[in-house]
Amino acid sequence: MAERIGIIQSRGLGDIVIALPIAGYYRDQGLEVYWPIGESFWPSVKDSVPWVHWIPIPEDHGPFFYEVPSQRLKNFKVTNTVCLYQSLSSHPEFQDRPEFQITGFDQIKYHIAGVPFLNKWRLAEYITRDPEREQALSRRLRDGRPYAIMHLNGSDHTAEFDPSIIPEDWQIIEIKDQTNCIFDWLSLLEGAEVIVAVDSVIANLVDQLGINKDVDCYFIPRSHIQLTPVLGNPWTVVDPGATVAQRIRIFR
Repeated sequence: MAERIGIIQSRGLGDIVIALPIAGYYRDQGLEVYWPIGESFWPSVKDSVPWVHWIPIPEDHGPFFYEVPSQRLKNFKVTNTVCLYQSLSSHPEFQDRPEFQITGFDQIKYHIAGVPFLNKWRLAEYITRDPEREQALSRRLRDGRPYAIMHLNGSDHTAEFDPSIIPEDWQIIEIKDQTNCIFDWLSLLEGAEVIVAVDSVIANLVDQLGINKDVDCYFIPRSHIQLTPVLGNPWTVVDPGATVAQRIRIFR
């Protein structure tokens, strides 16, 4: 029986997408990956990443971030675990790591996991796409015109964006709750003329899959640079504010 490894990163969905290539690296090493996540995220990953043993847990159940996932992994007899949180208020010792002050929150996950950071952009190797679901969503939302996609709502933040850069005769498709699987959006994202995304799961997908190599993309920061993921593909950063603008590298 293959050795088991557990990942502790129960939320959010953007962080889970960032960390999926870490799990993929472990799988490629012959390990079985067990991963407790919030039950609201489970529909996005259960079929799209079926090789992970997902353990959905209630998001209002006790110490959701660390203690409950740790116990769930013990229940499955997983003793080798990797906690990918950069910091937790209940565990201030996480910030005592020497790399805490010199790495971004996505880089530190890979450093903790012992996985090369460039693997973050190998996401496509580890997901299973569902063309029927992708095309069904596209048929439901598209009206035949060229279109732009906007994702302005993060888990705890709503961004503003001036749509005047988008031609008036184009369709604007805003990502909200039209599907319970985030990967259903991939065909629409690949077919867009413009993508506008706040720093959240959609921006992570676009960047990690390299969709923005062929699409005009606008990134809206919402956090300090230390909480903003490293961008590996071309983006135009929209009105990020001086302190962030000076420190985000724009690949152009």
